[in-house]
Amino acid sequence: MEQVQFYHALKVVKHVCIGCTHCMNICPTAAIRVKDGTAQIDNNACVDCGECLKTCPVNAIIVEQDDFSKIFKFKNRVALIPTVLLSQFPEDVSIAQIYAVIKQLGFTHIQEVDETVPILVNQTKEYMHKNHQDKPFISGFCPAIVRLIQVKFPALVSNIIHLKQVIDITAMYCREKLQDKNTQADDIGIFYITPCAAKIAAIKSPVGDEKTFIDGVINMDFIYNKVLLNIKNNKLDHKLIEEPNILQKKSIEWTLTGGEANQYDGRCLAIDEIHNVIEVLEKLEDEELTEVDFLELRACDNSCTGGVLVTENRFLAIEKLRNLAKNNKPNIHNKSSQEINKHESYLIQNINIGKIEPRSIISLDKDIMVAMSKMQKINRIMKVLPGIDCGACGAPRCQALATDIVQGQAKMNQCVFMQKLLTKEGLISPKESFEISEQTWGKNRFDKNEYK
Repeated sequence: MEQVQFYHALKVVKHVCIGCTHCMNICPTAAIRVKDGTAQIDNNACVDCGECLKTCPVNAIIVEQDDFSKIFKFKNRVALIPTVLLSQFPEDVSIAQIYAVIKQLGFTHIQEVDETVPILVNQTKEYMHKNHQDKPFISGFCPAIVRLIQVKFPALVSNIIHLKQVIDITAMYCREKLQDKNTQADDIGIFYITPCAAKIAAIKSPVGDEKTFIDGVINMDFIYNKVLLNIKNNKLDHKLIEEPNILQKKSIEWTLTGGEANQYDGRCLAIDEIHNVIEVLEKLEDEELTEVDFLELRACDNSCTGGVLVTENRFLAIEKLRNLAKNNKPNIHNKSSQEINKHESYLIQNINIGKIEPRSIISLDKDIMVAMSKMQKINRIMKVLPGIDCGACGAPRCQALATDIVQGQAKMNQCVFMQKLLTKEGLISPKESFEISEQTWGKNRFDKNEYK
């Protein structure tokens, strides 16, 4: 049965893309090729880490979000906000003001995602105790890392902790709480305000779960600009200001590097930035890294404060969250905590997720004999290719081009060095060589009249 492709939030705006190869060269899974002068993303290899978006010099890569008007389809509209959103605003903007403007924009309820962190921490400890033979345990916090392991390190999928993450636990809690108050299920709309593309993708096509409790996703930079503009223009309805929830220290720091690793015993490592994560996973796969109990792996530099949809400098955002964690004095008897405790047994009963399937992009064919034959062909092609990874063929590396050739997705003559040799031997004409380059880089790239 053919695999269903991942949903992807990252999209290339073709008429903006200049085919510069910045994104192609930085992509950690070699998911990008340049064809006909524009970047094209391989949906089976992309993990929505956002590295391409950050490096694009012309903003040709965007993150799709749900239309904000979608929230008004529901009578009860819940905004799920991660603590990292609170760290984006200037010091003179209070959390109460942020809450008020979000409600002013149309939401009827606000729920901080990380309030259910204590439940996940306790359940993770139990999970690790019961499954101690599966060490090292790998956190499922970052959906880009979960997908990275699926496509690039499929042998490690069983090490991922099979529990829902706080975003799903909190969404499940919100829905159950509202339904307990006789709210019809169809009247509840839960919307997550995301700092990254990977969480959008995870909500649209969840891994290990058949369904999600979240109805839509709103980009954090969109909400940030809306809220700040309303406050600056004195359009804040002070009647909507209410006392915000006071979270535990572990909840506030959950999205920071070390937020998970600091909660567990044993040798726990916290690694951020996807290329650093890949280096660690390679060591783990090669058994160079041993005696590790828990791995907290995050795709973004400095975790969620470095997400592609945040606006504040990540180091300043970290400082704000640490100060908030230091100064907060949570009251375990507050109304919000009591509500969560009331539904805790339901959340625990539904916290497990199903099997996480590997989706290896390394696999050349389901038939092992065919795969071995293809690998031999790749090795033969690599002996002919120059091996300098220039990217002029539209693939990031010679190895990637060789694989594309064997899979029938490219031709040997795309290599500019091969074109020169074929032209020298009279096997193709200079005109034919030129036309091959046009197929990769587009006709406009060679039309100098365009620049006059």
